[in-house]
Amino acid sequence: MANPSKELKVRYQQDLMIWRTPLLKAGLLTLLFLYILSPIIWESFVVTKFLDDIGLTMTTLNYAGVFAVGAIGLNLLTGYTGQVSLGHSVFVGAGAYFTAYAGSTWDLPFIVWLPGSLLVGFLIGFIVGPLALRLRGNYLVVVTLGLVFLGDHIFRNWKSVTGGSTGVSVTGASLKVGPIDFRNFEVFGHEFEKSQSFFWLIWGFVALIALLVKNIVRTRPGRALQAVRDRDIAAEIIGVDLLHYKTMAFAISSSIAALAGALFGVLQSFISPIDFGLLVAIQYIAIIILGGMGTIHGSIIGALVVGSLPRLVENISRDYDLPGVSGDQGGIGGMLSISSLNHIIYGLLIAAFLLLEPRGIAGIWIRIKTYFKTWPFSY
Repeated sequence: MANPSKELKVRYQQDLMIWRTPLLKAGLLTLLFLYILSPIIWESFVVTKFLDDIGLTMTTLNYAGVFAVGAIGLNLLTGYTGQVSLGHSVFVGAGAYFTAYAGSTWDLPFIVWLPGSLLVGFLIGFIVGPLALRLRGNYLVVVTLGLVFLGDHIFRNWKSVTGGSTGVSVTGASLKVGPIDFRNFEVFGHEFEKSQSFFWLIWGFVALIALLVKNIVRTRPGRALQAVRDRDIAAEIIGVDLLHYKTMAFAISSSIAALAGALFGVLQSFISPIDFGLLVAIQYIAIIILGGMGTIHGSIIGALVVGSLPRLVENISRDYDLPGVSGDQGGIGGMLSISSLNHIIYGLLIAAFLLLEPRGIAGIWIRIKTYFKTWPFSY
């Protein structure tokens, strides 16, 4: 007779596997090949040239990767723990400014300033985290909104570190890891462009952070975070330490956000307080709502959409006359700037998804997958 406890253990171990089926393993190999080959083949196909023409360049993918890293951190806090935060851009800014100061001013190596940015973000989140213990919902939103204005004040007035309102350069930060230098990336005598080498750097971190957070949410701490999200009082009754888990959620989330800021700084080469304001915080909220709250792949999908949208709108308005929008072609334009149009689109997309599909694009994918799995009994 089979041992029920052994069968349950085997089933539990199978449930914990990320790539359980051959199809998922094939998908993993496909993503790995795309990661390695995309920068190389980007200029080789007609479809990529078409994407370049409408503004979806390798640089756009790099910015989307930075957004993906930050959005995964925010999704851990908001999607899995239920702590709504509008202060995410402050943690991103802290990582970026630490990179500018430690990497450029102090000339520290990559393997020092990158973990340092993670540590700075972790410490800030560790300080902010306990405040969330007594707050939830709209009250927590207001507190984190205040954090945005506090961060903006510090970024504009701590001129010796941040350069004030004029900003600071990040071009001096080293990106050398052993024999590999991502600023001058060379393989077998072939030197790659900055956008190509940065793609490997940034999307490599996207994969690492996605794998890390995926493993966190599938283990005991992750289940505790989701219990806090669903009903924190009930979670406390069954033994979940609210102070510990909320604080650690803030700390880990802000640490990942600081990593996104560090990558943003070296990609942007120059940063200023405007890069980490309230609109950027709303951008991150839009990413996890569009992609799907409580999903790792939703964060990445949302980042690709939101990261590509401004460049797409900019190129369309440049080449065509959009009524009421200023563009290179003249025409009726002048009522709205491209930036304002992007903000309006963000707002409309957030409202539409909250009303029609609260689970975001990931929810749409789940519906499609469920339909084909249950066919012909689906309806």
